[in-house]
Amino acid sequence: MSVYHVQNPATGEVVETFETATDGQIEQALKNADAAYREWRNRSIQDRAAIVRRVAEIFEERKDELAKIVAQEMGKPLSEGVEEIEFATSIISYYGVHGPSLAVDQEIPSTIPGKAIVENRPVGVLLGVMPWNFPYYQVARFAAPNLVLGNTILLKHAEICPRSALVMQEIMEEAGVPVGAYTNLFASHDQIADIIADPRVQGVSLTGSERAGAIIGEHAGRHLKKAVLELGGTDPMIVLDSDDVAAVAAEAWNFRVYNAGQVCNANKRIIVMDDIYDEFVAELKKLADGLVPGDPLNMPEQSYGPLSSRAAAEQVNEQVQRAVADGATLEIGGELVEGQSAYFSPAVLTGVKRESASFREEIFGPVATVFKVSSDEEALELANDCDFGLGGSVFSRDDARAAKIASQLEVGMTHVNIIAAEAAELPFGGVKRSGFGREMGPLGMGEFVNKRFYFKAQ
Repeated sequence: MSVYHVQNPATGEVVETFETATDGQIEQALKNADAAYREWRNRSIQDRAAIVRRVAEIFEERKDELAKIVAQEMGKPLSEGVEEIEFATSIISYYGVHGPSLAVDQEIPSTIPGKAIVENRPVGVLLGVMPWNFPYYQVARFAAPNLVLGNTILLKHAEICPRSALVMQEIMEEAGVPVGAYTNLFASHDQIADIIADPRVQGVSLTGSERAGAIIGEHAGRHLKKAVLELGGTDPMIVLDSDDVAAVAAEAWNFRVYNAGQVCNANKRIIVMDDIYDEFVAELKKLADGLVPGDPLNMPEQSYGPLSSRAAAEQVNEQVQRAVADGATLEIGGELVEGQSAYFSPAVLTGVKRESASFREEIFGPVATVFKVSSDEEALELANDCDFGLGGSVFSRDDARAAKIASQLEVGMTHVNIIAAEAAELPFGGVKRSGFGREMGPLGMGEFVNKRFYFKAQ
């Protein structure tokens, strides 16, 4: 099987295959991206922003078509696919509208007679290495701000998302992005290393696994290239108390199983106070009960979609089974469908032991893992006892009590009474082994930019 292929996770059928790029094609893409940068950077930022706004308009116009593509590529239900494209559209539009003001030069006071200015200048060709879980959104938050800034993009997408990868380049060029300024590459892993090493490339952004981040970060460091890494997470959701336990449990469940649980900042560790724990788990079990596999292109009520691939489903199943073998309890769900499809029924897992390897792992699938605690201090200690630090949340009737704990979470994004606040204008990123750098919002304009100092003497 070709490395780049469309394999419907609902059936296991290989629908289409694509050839990996030759070294000659990679070299030509590098030449084109470098040449396009030298023209693109000289356009006014207002002109670049106008083209990016047109990209957003085309995304909106074609959202139903785009949703069908990823339904077949990685199993995302159509309604969720449309939501993803609408979110991606909002991000692209945000930078098209606000990008010029976010990149405005800043004059700073100087004790030396003259004018001192910090300019925001592009840096050149950038490489993006993007994942399959949100094929459009992940690209939008990387590409949109950098195109507005005047950088150019080489985009290596996940091997199972070649159609969505190609259609994004098509949309960029239809909107007026110069040929070469955004180029999709069906590159191999060895070619990615060579691209990072190439002196024409000035930075790399990866969203993916901890393992992939370590590899890309090593290559970037060796060649002194700026890197942004958005990696895994085991985000805690702490529930201290509630007037409506069922409502909070439903919020926890819906967020955890969204996109078949394949969300970096999902609430992967649900930490519940002992006096409401039993009721909370019972509510989760009600929500998990009676679900059946559904076709992503036509999802009925009480159904669930497949994971992105059979291999992904088998990995989640193996992780859950290992946790159970180490003493955890599979309360409901967790059934891997036989055959070649990627269906794994949404599950509730309790009693994961701290000494179990599963306690430290990210389960990238629809598994609500619940922990019981008896004090605020225990909840905080458990929440911070992890290697990742993407996001986290605290729920309570008492805002001050929740805020006290939320302020001490060792994460890049912390929340009170909401699992994750997500919008085009809100920054996204983590600490610890969840990576470094920020995307989205004003901070998304600041990663791959030359903060050039300019001084004019009196």
